[in-house]
Amino acid sequence: MKMPKANQWHMLVEALFIAVLISTSLIKGAAGKPPHIVFIVADDYGWFDIGYHNSTIKTPILDQLASQGVKLENYYVQPICSPSRSQLMTGRYQIHTGLQHFVIIAPQPNCLPLNETTLPQKLKETGYATHLVGKWHLGFYKNECMPLQRGFDSSFGYLSGCQDYWTHFRSGPFPWFEAGDHWLGIDYWDNNRVAWEYTGNYSQFVFTERAQRVIQQHNPNQPLFLYLPLQSVHGPLQVPDKYKKPYAHFNNANRETYAGMVATMDEAVGKIVDSLKEAGLWEDTVLVFTTDNGGDPGAAGINWPLRGTKNSLWEGGVHGTGFITGPMIPAGMQGTVNKDLMHISDWFPTLIEGVAGGSTAGLALDSYNLWDSITKGGPSPRKELLHNIDPLIRADHAMGYGIDEETSLIYPLSGVYPKMAANFSTTMRAAIRMGDWKLLTGLPGRNGWFPPPEWNMKAYTPVDPPHKLTWLFNIAADPNEKNDLSDQHPEVVAALVDRLEAYYQTSVPVRFPDQTVKANPASHHGVWGPWE
Repeated sequence: MKMPKANQWHMLVEALFIAVLISTSLIKGAAGKPPHIVFIVADDYGWFDIGYHNSTIKTPILDQLASQGVKLENYYVQPICSPSRSQLMTGRYQIHTGLQHFVIIAPQPNCLPLNETTLPQKLKETGYATHLVGKWHLGFYKNECMPLQRGFDSSFGYLSGCQDYWTHFRSGPFPWFEAGDHWLGIDYWDNNRVAWEYTGNYSQFVFTERAQRVIQQHNPNQPLFLYLPLQSVHGPLQVPDKYKKPYAHFNNANRETYAGMVATMDEAVGKIVDSLKEAGLWEDTVLVFTTDNGGDPGAAGINWPLRGTKNSLWEGGVHGTGFITGPMIPAGMQGTVNKDLMHISDWFPTLIEGVAGGSTAGLALDSYNLWDSITKGGPSPRKELLHNIDPLIRADHAMGYGIDEETSLIYPLSGVYPKMAANFSTTMRAAIRMGDWKLLTGLPGRNGWFPPPEWNMKAYTPVDPPHKLTWLFNIAADPNEKNDLSDQHPEVVAALVDRLEAYYQTSVPVRFPDQTVKANPASHHGVWGPWE
């Protein structure tokens, strides 16, 4: 056999070395450093409301980016803001951080537990510069809870859950319609300084400009983590008129405004990508786009044809729109759809281990590194997903506490709550997914199917038997949760209740303290900010 010449050996070895590098889970950028990460979170974004889900709302930039990456079509988030963000930031279920009930309310002395290690803290260990532009909503009652103390080099935006897009003021306490005092204050921060000068400027434009500035000023030799939890498209419904004019044919004022808000978000993502290209960063960037929870039909967000809404454990509340894109995605995976089970918590190890090449050793995670599944089409290690267990929303206690029928929130509440006794009760609001099976218990939240208003169709809410506490669906065969199989498969119900029981035994007490007058902006020069 004729032996290769020396230069041929060199070329062969070089080719094999490149092949090994490509096959590893860690993808290095052009300079041999980890890739830049841009993580964009839309707020209250409905499943139906992105173009590639056959929406009546146009999202050309998001559609193009998704078509160049991997669409995540079996991807789950939490049904409401703070829980999703807490699980993204820690890789841990909310039953293990005490945030299993509702969101962190602005006047509460509450935040993501300070003993939790956050995503930006871990990325800094591997050399990343870390920047936040947008919404925090993980607590701010004392300085230790603020973004700069949780791993971010810089932070620009607001700390609470919602506010006016133009004035950047918010009301309080919650629920506002029961408040004896109408608290009002600004919540806009540039690092540790209140950013009064942006009053009157539409927040989506302000956030886009700040993100562009972060990109332009970034040292390209250092990996960048840019976290962009946008205000769009959370209520209140506000947008400059020119963005809603293309949707005048909807003949629904709220839906037209919401569609315009989606348009500003789509435009913003395009400008951010353009800035990455102009700065020479795009070729080394992994970009993630996700919603934090499902849409709220009351605020014009639509999850059709999924069942349920924001703040429910039906698919409309938790089945999230998401994709990952950028030149760092292997060419063979660009333009594909990933149908492996994935949860928002999985971004924590996926980004730290799979993208950044760091380690999560020593952390008690409820999440998985899915980088190989996403970039190679390999099998996913996630076979099961706990949507939540909320012991404070219980069907058997509903009359005693008082329930808001629209959202199934129980209030008022007070104190830090102990875990209930052993033995799982299906009166508690809970849901779990195992393989294709999904079980819901208790009061899953707002029910029904809500078509887009522009279709002039009526919403439909099924009527369940009185005192019904369990629902079972095969989500692969029935993604819209139309056929309850709990009566036909009691053995599956029993098995999933056992899994809920096992999770419940590991849960920590709920953190949901009383709101306090100490938070009133009137006591802090008209500002929402730390008070302890």
